[in-house]
Amino acid sequence: MAGISYSTLVTQLRNYTETDANVLSTDVLENIILNAQSRICQDVPIDADRHMQEGNLVTDKNSIYAPSGAIFTRGIEVFDSTSVATGTLRWLIKKDVTWLAEYIEDLTGSGAADVTGMPKYYAMFGGATGDGSTTSGGYMLAPTPDANYFFRAHYDKRPATLESSNQTNYISVNYPQLLLYACLVEAYGYLKGPMDMLTLYEQKYKDSVQTFASQQVGRRRRDDYTDGTVRIKIDSPSP
Repeated sequence: MAGISYSTLVTQLRNYTETDANVLSTDVLENIILNAQSRICQDVPIDADRHMQEGNLVTDKNSIYAPSGAIFTRGIEVFDSTSVATGTLRWLIKKDVTWLAEYIEDLTGSGAADVTGMPKYYAMFGGATGDGSTTSGGYMLAPTPDANYFFRAHYDKRPATLESSNQTNYISVNYPQLLLYACLVEAYGYLKGPMDMLTLYEQKYKDSVQTFASQQVGRRRRDDYTDGTVRIKIDSPSP
């Protein structure tokens, strides 16, 4: 199997830091690995974390909850039908809640009835953490839907956490060195040194995350047919 498992990573961390379970216990290592994964997730948007939620808007309800586990939203599309098969799509324009409040006020006037129709704008409101609760917030829509329009919300979801009960995930299988370096930075920070090793692995992490990012937000966002082949300038030796 390519990559590394959780158990293998735990062994590697103790070997690299020359410690044992008395120093880096299972609980400590799980926290170190969790923090490392969180750092990678925040540093680079990963294609494997892209997801889509489908559903129907509720007539006369101007909000929908954020998808469970959502980190950030890439876009929302609404179809002028209750089915994707028969509708024409419209990508909603993202605005701030304050802008939507002014927009609605301009349309209705003070004390007037809400304006309904096919939504054109959306805004984030509340925490919008995507934890599935009714208090976490989500998306405000304007105008308020006048039908059960079909919608799609495109978003990045919190990745599956590498832990004892989940031995592998996308990063551990495909980019084990990046995960290892991120964990070693956290581990040496916990051990409070030596500083030269912390500096070494921090630099290795930065080099690895740059390579990882060039693939995730570079090569995976282009192809040779539409964007042309990537060419790297190579200087000729001096005569």
